[in-house]
Amino acid sequence: MIKTPDLIISILYILIIVCVGLWAGLQKRKKSRSSASDEYFLAGKTLRWPVIGLALFATNISCIHLVSLAQSGFDTGLLNGNFEWMAAFTLILLALFFVPFYIRSKVPTLPVFLEKRYNTACRDWLTIISIVSAVIIHIAFSLLAGGIVLETLFGINMYVSVTVISVLVAVYTIIGGLRAVVITESIQTIVLVAGAIVITAASWLKLGGWTSLVQVLEEHQAMEKISMLRPHGDSSQMPWYAVFLGYPVLGIWYWCADQTIVQRVLGAKDENHARVGSLFCGFIKILPVFIFVVPGLMAYGLAQKGLIDLSSITTVTASGEAVVNSKGIYTLMITQLLPTGLIGIVVAALLSGLMSQVSGALNSISTLVSYDLVKRFRPGVKDKQLVKLGRIAVVVALIFSVALLPLLNSYESLFNGLNDIIAHIAPPITCVFLLGIFWKKASAKSAQYTLWMGSLLGVVVFTINKLLPLSIIGQIPFMMMAFYLFCACLVMQVLLSFAYPVQHTEDSKTLFWRSPWEPLQSKGWKGLGNYKLLSVLLVACVVVLYMFFG
Repeated sequence: MIKTPDLIISILYILIIVCVGLWAGLQKRKKSRSSASDEYFLAGKTLRWPVIGLALFATNISCIHLVSLAQSGFDTGLLNGNFEWMAAFTLILLALFFVPFYIRSKVPTLPVFLEKRYNTACRDWLTIISIVSAVIIHIAFSLLAGGIVLETLFGINMYVSVTVISVLVAVYTIIGGLRAVVITESIQTIVLVAGAIVITAASWLKLGGWTSLVQVLEEHQAMEKISMLRPHGDSSQMPWYAVFLGYPVLGIWYWCADQTIVQRVLGAKDENHARVGSLFCGFIKILPVFIFVVPGLMAYGLAQKGLIDLSSITTVTASGEAVVNSKGIYTLMITQLLPTGLIGIVVAALLSGLMSQVSGALNSISTLVSYDLVKRFRPGVKDKQLVKLGRIAVVVALIFSVALLPLLNSYESLFNGLNDIIAHIAPPITCVFLLGIFWKKASAKSAQYTLWMGSLLGVVVFTINKLLPLSIIGQIPFMMMAFYLFCACLVMQVLLSFAYPVQHTEDSKTLFWRSPWEPLQSKGWKGLGNYKLLSVLLVACVVVLYMFFG
């Protein structure tokens, strides 16, 4: 349980964010010349690169990342840091190959883009998948992680704390729209990183630095924990080839084709701001390994040296074996390593992660419902009515998300549970988007049937995996399963494209690259802000890091 000063800091932070969100949304709406719906859902397309980069990062990094990446650092070391550094490559893909089409086609949502490239059936299907994934992946999992932390720290019932936070986030999201979301996300990113640095520094100083950690790992024959690329047969079930084959399937969907994430890019002032903002986020994504994963690894070292007490998260089985519930390792570090005052700051960082992801997902859902459901079937609907229906969608989404919490809490690792679900959702969408922009022969019917059958295949495989975990399918690691499902979808769409030859429309014939070099013809800004130079620098940074930690 934390003390009163920390509780006051946490409450004040929440109230400040709510006030800033309300102010940002209301102030700009008074000055905006954009339509009510454009201003509410896409911030009037005025977002600049720093805000885009920070908002992308904030929407991605939620409370679940702080809690679960620390848990994974404690359990398996730096391994799950691959999800952070590999994201840099998919953000480069977003900046170089996807952003130009998204900005030039002036689409409000990604389902609309898919309709322009393929057909209306593809738009409808992606809308449904995007709403479902936003509810489960971006909101429900984040609320669950936040609820666990708040219950541990404050002793408040998980559902009570989650409901209160949800209502407060919904208030400024509903009233302020995307502008309120991205401005609060920018603030929350700074607070989140600051809080993570505090807990990293505290664990580092307590243990005695990297050298001391390495000594502990050598003594306990656990040196593999500081390696991010593991050999075949590794007990983690995530060898190096699973990372390089499986992650791109998850990452391209998440960073390039998921409405909740990409909506920040769609609100960009122009193509250069969208590209540089995406790459800026890629550079920020280098940090989580050091400030989210490493603290968990440090906690392992501290536990082995007896410098932190694990008894509060340890249970004894019927056979007398002591089992550590590592889900609580982050909150344990907060309470045992930090003094009063700093605890409040770190709790504020946790709340930042929770609030930013939930607000981003809620705004995405309201946009999808308004543009891709309401406006599609009622094209004459007025702007004010469109915004009102989007706000109603926010409330409904929150109710469904809270209802899912007991089911999702069954996962031992929330982070692995999150990616397990993504691995079965992403393959058909990744396939359809990639072939859509790189292969002119990708036809509308092929994309439509690939989305339908690929999604059905993912559901069937996921169900078998849960019902028969010891079956052949159940023993395939989720990263490799994502790759296998993607390959099946790829073969499916190629064959279907020959069975149903493409018939391009005026829109679709402008939405694929004739060659891989075509998107690089745009000169971009001069100097360090040039998207080509930034892409090269980002690749170089990640490659060097892998050379040290591979």
